[in-house]
Amino acid sequence: MIFEQIATEGCQSYLVGCEETGVAALIDPEIRQLDHYLGTAARHGLRIRYAIDTHTHADHFSAAAQLARQLNIPVAMHRASRVPFVTLALGDGEMIVVGNLRLQVLHTPGHTADSMCLLVEDRLFTGDTLLIGGTGRTDLPTGDAEALYDSLYNRVLRLDPATKVFPAHDYKGRSRSTIGQELKDNPRLQARDRAAFVEMMHNLNLTMPTHITEALRINLSGGKSVAQLLAEAAATVPFMSLAELKARIERADDDLIVLDVRERDAYEAGHIPGAQLLPRGQLELRVNDALPDPTRRILACCDFGRISTLAAATLRQMGFQRAVALDGGMKAWREAGYPIERGAQSA
Repeated sequence: MIFEQIATEGCQSYLVGCEETGVAALIDPEIRQLDHYLGTAARHGLRIRYAIDTHTHADHFSAAAQLARQLNIPVAMHRASRVPFVTLALGDGEMIVVGNLRLQVLHTPGHTADSMCLLVEDRLFTGDTLLIGGTGRTDLPTGDAEALYDSLYNRVLRLDPATKVFPAHDYKGRSRSTIGQELKDNPRLQARDRAAFVEMMHNLNLTMPTHITEALRINLSGGKSVAQLLAEAAATVPFMSLAELKARIERADDDLIVLDVRERDAYEAGHIPGAQLLPRGQLELRVNDALPDPTRRILACCDFGRISTLAAATLRQMGFQRAVALDGGMKAWREAGYPIERGAQSA
Protein backbone atom coordinates (compact mmCIF):
# COMPACT_ATOMS: atom_id res chain seq x y z
CA MET A 1 0.00 0.00 0.00
CA ILE A 2 1.11 3.54 -0.81
CA PHE A 3 -0.30 5.84 1.83
CA GLU A 4 -0.20 9.63 2.25
CA GLN A 5 -2.00 11.69 4.89
CA ILE A 6 -2.51 15.29 3.82
CA ALA A 7 -3.60 17.86 6.41
CA THR A 8 -5.35 21.15 5.64
CA GLU A 9 -5.57 22.98 8.95
CA GLY A 10 -7.76 20.54 10.90
CA CYS A 11 -9.00 18.58 7.88
CA GLN A 12 -7.37 15.25 7.08
CA SER A 13 -7.35 13.65 3.62
CA TYR A 14 -5.87 10.32 2.62
CA LEU A 15 -4.35 9.03 -0.60
CA VAL A 16 -4.48 5.23 -0.62
CA GLY A 17 -2.79 3.54 -3.55
CA CYS A 18 -1.85 0.12 -4.84
CA GLU A 19 1.86 -0.02 -5.57
CA GLU A 20 1.53 -2.96 -7.97
CA THR A 21 -1.19 -1.49 -10.21
CA GLY A 22 -0.60 2.25 -9.76
CA VAL A 23 -4.22 3.12 -8.97
CA ALA A 24 -5.44 5.06 -5.94
CA ALA A 25 -8.42 6.40 -4.05
CA LEU A 26 -8.58 9.80 -2.39
CA ILE A 27 -10.57 9.92 0.84
CA ASP A 28 -12.18 13.15 2.11
CA PRO A 29 -10.43 15.55 -0.28
CA GLU A 30 -10.46 19.28 0.55
CA ILE A 31 -10.74 21.83 -2.27
CA ARG A 32 -7.68 23.91 -1.32
CA GLN A 33 -5.39 20.90 -1.72
CA LEU A 34 -6.46 19.88 -5.20
CA ASP A 35 -3.07 20.52 -6.84
CA HIS A 36 -1.30 18.93 -3.86
CA TYR A 37 -3.28 15.72 -4.29
CA LEU A 38 -2.51 15.52 -7.99
CA GLY A 39 1.16 16.26 -7.41
CA THR A 40 1.43 13.67 -4.63
CA ALA A 41 -0.23 11.02 -6.76
CA ALA A 42 2.09 11.81 -9.67
CA ARG A 43 5.15 11.61 -7.40
CA HIS A 44 4.15 8.08 -6.43
CA GLY A 45 3.25 7.12 -10.00
CA LEU A 46 -0.43 6.76 -9.06
CA ARG A 47 -3.59 7.53 -10.96
CA ILE A 48 -6.53 8.58 -8.79
CA ARG A 49 -9.51 6.39 -9.71
CA TYR A 50 -12.00 7.29 -6.94
CA ALA A 51 -12.89 10.40 -4.96
CA ILE A 52 -14.53 9.27 -1.72
CA ASP A 53 -16.31 11.34 0.93
CA THR A 54 -17.00 9.53 4.20
CA HIS A 55 -20.03 11.78 4.74
CA THR A 56 -21.53 15.12 3.75
CA HIS A 57 -19.10 17.54 5.34
CA ALA A 58 -20.27 20.70 7.11
CA ASP A 59 -16.86 22.04 8.12
CA HIS A 60 -14.81 21.93 4.94
CA PHE A 61 -15.31 22.22 1.21
CA SER A 62 -15.10 18.86 -0.52
CA ALA A 63 -12.99 18.56 -3.67
CA ALA A 64 -14.81 15.40 -4.78
CA ALA A 65 -16.99 17.08 -7.43
CA GLN A 66 -14.04 19.01 -8.88
CA LEU A 67 -11.89 15.88 -8.99
CA ALA A 68 -14.68 14.00 -10.72
CA ARG A 69 -14.95 16.70 -13.39
CA GLN A 70 -11.22 17.08 -13.84
CA LEU A 71 -10.22 13.41 -13.83
CA ASN A 72 -13.47 11.85 -15.11
CA ILE A 73 -13.71 9.58 -12.08
CA PRO A 74 -16.63 8.53 -9.88
CA VAL A 75 -17.57 10.18 -6.60
CA ALA A 76 -18.22 7.51 -4.00
CA MET A 77 -20.37 7.97 -0.89
CA HIS A 78 -22.78 5.87 1.12
CA ARG A 79 -26.10 5.34 -0.59
CA ALA A 80 -27.86 7.31 2.17
CA SER A 81 -26.20 10.46 0.84
CA ARG A 82 -28.42 13.08 -0.78
CA VAL A 83 -25.55 14.49 -2.85
CA PRO A 84 -26.75 14.51 -6.48
CA PHE A 85 -23.35 14.06 -8.15
CA VAL A 86 -22.51 10.78 -6.41
CA THR A 87 -21.98 8.20 -9.16
CA LEU A 88 -20.92 5.27 -6.97
CA ALA A 89 -23.43 4.72 -4.17
CA LEU A 90 -22.10 2.29 -1.58
CA GLY A 91 -23.90 -0.08 0.77
CA ASP A 92 -22.83 -1.48 4.10
CA GLY A 93 -20.39 -4.36 3.71
CA GLU A 94 -19.58 -3.55 0.08
CA MET A 95 -16.04 -2.88 -1.12
CA ILE A 96 -14.22 -0.50 -3.40
CA VAL A 97 -11.52 -2.29 -5.38
CA VAL A 98 -8.36 -0.20 -5.72
CA GLY A 99 -5.92 -2.41 -7.59
CA ASN A 100 -5.06 -5.16 -5.14
CA LEU A 101 -6.49 -3.26 -2.19
CA ARG A 102 -10.02 -3.66 -0.84
CA LEU A 103 -11.73 -0.76 0.97
CA GLN A 104 -14.64 -2.20 2.94
CA VAL A 105 -17.61 0.02 3.75
CA LEU A 106 -19.03 0.19 7.28
CA HIS A 107 -22.19 2.29 7.42
CA THR A 108 -21.86 4.26 10.66
CA PRO A 109 -24.70 6.81 10.88
CA GLY A 110 -24.86 9.23 13.75
CA HIS A 111 -22.73 12.25 12.92
CA THR A 112 -24.73 12.28 9.68
CA ALA A 113 -27.13 9.74 8.21
CA ASP A 114 -24.70 9.02 5.37
CA SER A 115 -21.58 8.56 7.51
CA MET A 116 -19.40 5.57 6.73
CA CYS A 117 -15.99 4.25 7.69
CA LEU A 118 -13.59 2.50 5.34
CA LEU A 119 -11.52 -0.46 6.48
CA VAL A 120 -8.40 -1.37 4.50
CA GLU A 121 -5.87 -3.82 5.88
CA ASP A 122 -4.82 -2.57 9.34
CA ARG A 123 -6.38 0.89 9.22
CA LEU A 124 -9.83 2.41 9.51
CA PHE A 125 -10.75 5.74 7.94
CA THR A 126 -13.41 6.91 10.35
CA GLY A 127 -14.62 10.18 8.82
CA ASP A 128 -16.24 12.08 11.69
CA THR A 129 -17.70 8.99 13.35
CA LEU A 130 -14.70 8.46 15.63
CA LEU A 131 -12.14 11.20 16.21
CA ILE A 132 -8.94 11.16 18.21
CA GLY A 133 -10.11 11.93 21.72
CA GLY A 134 -13.65 12.62 20.55
CA THR A 135 -16.52 11.66 18.28
CA GLY A 136 -18.48 13.41 15.59
CA ARG A 137 -21.11 15.83 16.85
CA THR A 138 -24.78 14.94 16.37
CA ASP A 139 -26.39 18.39 16.33
CA LEU A 140 -25.89 19.09 12.61
CA PRO A 141 -28.37 18.13 9.85
CA THR A 142 -29.27 14.38 9.95
CA GLY A 143 -27.26 13.89 13.17
CA ASP A 144 -28.57 11.26 15.60
CA ALA A 145 -26.97 10.48 18.98
CA GLU A 146 -28.75 7.13 19.30
CA ALA A 147 -27.47 6.04 15.88
CA LEU A 148 -23.94 7.20 16.74
CA TYR A 149 -23.98 5.07 19.90
CA ASP A 150 -24.90 1.99 17.85
CA SER A 151 -22.30 2.77 15.18
CA LEU A 152 -19.56 3.13 17.77
CA TYR A 153 -20.35 0.42 20.30
CA ASN A 154 -21.87 -2.17 17.99
CA ARG A 155 -19.52 -1.72 15.04
CA VAL A 156 -16.38 0.42 15.18
CA LEU A 157 -15.24 -0.35 18.71
CA ARG A 158 -15.64 -4.09 18.15
CA LEU A 159 -12.82 -4.12 15.62
CA ASP A 160 -9.35 -5.33 16.54
CA PRO A 161 -7.98 -2.92 19.18
CA ALA A 162 -4.77 -2.65 17.14
CA THR A 163 -6.67 -1.21 14.16
CA LYS A 164 -5.25 2.20 13.31
CA VAL A 165 -7.72 5.08 13.37
CA PHE A 166 -7.44 7.87 10.78
CA PRO A 167 -10.22 10.48 11.19
CA ALA A 168 -11.36 13.17 8.77
CA HIS A 169 -10.55 15.93 11.25
CA ASP A 170 -8.13 16.65 14.04
CA TYR A 171 -7.38 20.16 15.26
CA LYS A 172 -4.55 19.32 17.67
CA GLY A 173 -1.88 18.13 15.24
CA ARG A 174 -2.42 14.41 15.86
CA SER A 175 -2.25 12.10 12.87
CA ARG A 176 -3.60 8.75 14.05
CA SER A 177 -4.70 6.60 16.96
CA THR A 178 -5.93 3.03 17.46
CA ILE A 179 -9.23 1.52 18.51
CA GLY A 180 -7.59 0.36 21.73
CA GLN A 181 -6.20 3.79 22.55
CA GLU A 182 -9.57 5.42 21.97
CA LEU A 183 -11.38 2.91 24.17
CA LYS A 184 -8.88 3.67 26.91
CA ASP A 185 -8.39 7.43 26.62
CA ASN A 186 -11.27 9.00 24.64
CA PRO A 187 -13.43 10.90 27.16
CA ARG A 188 -16.58 10.51 25.06
CA LEU A 189 -16.23 6.74 25.08
CA GLN A 190 -16.26 6.50 28.85
CA ALA A 191 -20.07 6.81 28.85
CA ARG A 192 -20.65 3.16 27.92
CA ASP A 193 -24.34 3.24 28.83
CA ARG A 194 -26.58 4.24 25.91
CA ALA A 195 -28.66 6.76 27.87
CA ALA A 196 -25.59 8.40 29.38
CA PHE A 197 -23.93 8.64 25.97
CA VAL A 198 -26.99 10.18 24.34
CA GLU A 199 -27.42 12.67 27.18
CA MET A 200 -23.75 13.68 26.87
CA MET A 201 -24.07 14.23 23.11
CA HIS A 202 -27.21 16.32 23.57
CA ASN A 203 -25.42 18.62 26.02
CA LEU A 204 -22.09 19.32 24.31
CA ASN A 205 -23.14 22.91 23.45
CA LEU A 206 -20.59 23.21 20.64
CA THR A 207 -20.24 26.27 18.45
CA MET A 208 -21.30 25.91 14.83
CA PRO A 209 -18.62 25.47 12.13
CA THR A 210 -17.62 28.82 10.65
CA HIS A 211 -18.71 28.10 7.08
CA ILE A 212 -21.50 25.61 7.74
CA THR A 213 -24.11 27.20 5.44
CA GLU A 214 -21.73 27.61 2.53
CA ALA A 215 -20.05 24.24 3.09
CA LEU A 216 -23.33 22.35 3.12
CA ARG A 217 -24.53 24.22 0.03
CA ILE A 218 -21.35 23.41 -1.89
CA ASN A 219 -21.00 19.83 -0.68
CA LEU A 220 -24.65 19.01 -1.34
CA SER A 221 -24.78 20.60 -4.79
CA GLY A 222 -21.28 20.43 -6.25
CA GLY A 223 -21.38 24.19 -6.71
CA LYS A 224 -18.52 26.60 -6.09
CA SER A 225 -17.55 28.49 -2.98
CA VAL A 226 -16.78 32.20 -2.93
CA ALA A 227 -13.11 31.35 -2.49
CA GLN A 228 -13.20 29.16 -5.61
CA LEU A 229 -14.88 31.87 -7.66
CA LEU A 230 -12.30 34.40 -6.52
CA ALA A 231 -9.40 32.06 -7.27
CA GLU A 232 -10.73 31.33 -10.74
CA ALA A 233 -11.27 35.03 -11.43
CA ALA A 234 -7.78 35.93 -10.17
CA ALA A 235 -6.27 33.37 -12.54
CA THR A 236 -7.69 35.26 -15.54
CA VAL A 237 -7.03 38.86 -14.44
CA PRO A 238 -3.81 40.92 -14.30
CA PHE A 239 -3.37 43.33 -11.38
CA MET A 240 -1.97 46.84 -11.13
CA SER A 241 0.07 47.97 -8.13
CA LEU A 242 -0.85 50.98 -6.01
CA ALA A 243 2.36 52.78 -7.01
CA GLU A 244 1.75 52.18 -10.72
CA LEU A 245 -1.80 53.52 -10.48
CA LYS A 246 -0.65 56.59 -8.53
CA ALA A 247 2.00 57.31 -11.18
CA ARG A 248 -0.53 56.98 -14.00
CA ILE A 249 -2.95 59.33 -12.24
CA GLU A 250 -0.19 61.90 -11.68
CA ARG A 251 0.76 61.92 -15.34
CA ALA A 252 -2.92 62.05 -16.40
CA ASP A 253 -2.93 58.80 -18.35
CA ASP A 254 -5.78 59.33 -20.82
CA ASP A 255 -5.90 55.66 -21.72
CA LEU A 256 -6.85 54.54 -18.20
CA ILE A 257 -10.35 54.40 -16.75
CA VAL A 258 -10.48 53.83 -12.99
CA LEU A 259 -13.77 52.04 -12.35
CA ASP A 260 -14.99 52.00 -8.75
CA VAL A 261 -17.34 49.02 -8.41
CA ARG A 262 -18.51 49.69 -4.82
CA GLU A 263 -21.91 51.06 -3.87
CA ARG A 264 -22.57 54.79 -4.11
CA ASP A 265 -22.29 55.57 -0.38
CA ALA A 266 -18.85 53.94 -0.18
CA TYR A 267 -17.74 55.77 -3.32
CA GLU A 268 -18.87 59.15 -2.03
CA ALA A 269 -17.16 58.57 1.33
CA GLY A 270 -13.82 58.41 -0.48
CA HIS A 271 -12.56 57.26 -3.87
CA ILE A 272 -9.49 57.40 -6.10
CA PRO A 273 -9.26 60.78 -7.87
CA GLY A 274 -11.10 60.71 -11.17
CA ALA A 275 -12.65 57.28 -10.57
CA GLN A 276 -15.88 56.48 -12.36
CA LEU A 277 -18.67 54.84 -10.32
CA LEU A 278 -20.29 51.66 -11.64
CA PRO A 279 -21.48 49.33 -8.84
CA ARG A 280 -20.72 45.65 -9.42
CA GLY A 281 -24.40 44.76 -9.20
CA GLN A 282 -25.15 47.01 -12.19
CA LEU A 283 -22.08 46.15 -14.26
CA GLU A 284 -23.60 43.89 -16.89
CA LEU A 285 -26.69 46.09 -17.36
CA ARG A 286 -24.90 49.44 -17.66
CA VAL A 287 -21.57 48.50 -19.21
CA ASN A 288 -22.48 49.45 -22.78
CA ASP A 289 -23.43 52.99 -21.82
CA ALA A 290 -20.74 53.48 -19.17
CA LEU A 291 -17.84 51.94 -21.11
CA PRO A 292 -18.48 52.41 -24.83
CA ASP A 293 -14.85 51.78 -25.88
CA PRO A 294 -13.77 48.17 -25.26
CA THR A 295 -10.16 48.96 -26.22
CA ARG A 296 -9.54 51.18 -23.18
CA ARG A 297 -7.55 49.98 -20.18
CA ILE A 298 -10.02 49.66 -17.29
CA LEU A 299 -8.86 49.30 -13.70
CA ALA A 300 -11.52 47.98 -11.34
CA CYS A 301 -11.25 48.83 -7.66
CA CYS A 302 -13.23 48.05 -4.49
CA ASP A 303 -12.54 48.07 -0.77
CA PHE A 304 -10.39 44.93 -0.45
CA GLY A 305 -9.70 43.80 -4.02
CA ARG A 306 -12.09 40.86 -4.13
CA ILE A 307 -15.20 42.31 -5.77
CA SER A 308 -13.00 44.21 -8.23
CA THR A 309 -11.30 40.94 -9.21
CA LEU A 310 -14.68 39.43 -10.03
CA ALA A 311 -15.65 42.60 -11.90
CA ALA A 312 -12.45 42.63 -13.96
CA ALA A 313 -12.93 38.95 -14.83
CA THR A 314 -16.49 39.69 -15.96
CA LEU A 315 -15.31 42.63 -18.06
CA ARG A 316 -12.76 40.41 -19.78
CA GLN A 317 -15.44 37.83 -20.51
CA MET A 318 -17.52 40.62 -22.05
CA GLY A 319 -14.72 41.69 -24.38
CA PHE A 320 -12.82 44.31 -22.37
CA GLN A 321 -9.50 42.53 -22.79
CA ARG A 322 -7.45 45.24 -21.06
CA ALA A 323 -9.43 45.12 -17.81
CA VAL A 324 -7.29 44.78 -14.69
CA ALA A 325 -7.87 44.95 -10.91
CA LEU A 326 -6.20 47.10 -8.26
CA ASP A 327 -3.94 45.02 -6.03
CA GLY A 328 -5.01 45.57 -2.41
CA GLY A 329 -8.07 47.72 -3.09
CA MET A 330 -9.08 51.00 -1.48
CA LYS A 331 -8.00 49.81 1.96
CA ALA A 332 -4.39 49.51 0.82
CA TRP A 333 -4.67 52.79 -1.12
CA ARG A 334 -5.73 54.65 2.02
CA GLU A 335 -3.10 52.97 4.18
CA ALA A 336 -0.44 54.04 1.68
CA GLY A 337 -1.51 57.66 2.21
CA TYR A 338 -2.42 58.18 -1.44
CA PRO A 339 -4.90 60.94 -2.41
CA ILE A 340 -8.65 60.53 -1.90
CA GLU A 341 -11.58 62.44 -3.37
CA ARG A 342 -14.94 62.63 -1.62
CA GLY A 343 -18.43 63.40 -2.78
CA ALA A 344 -20.59 62.53 -5.75
CA GLN A 345 -19.24 61.66 -9.17
CA SER A 346 -18.60 64.73 -11.30
CA ALA A 347 -20.63 65.03 -14.45
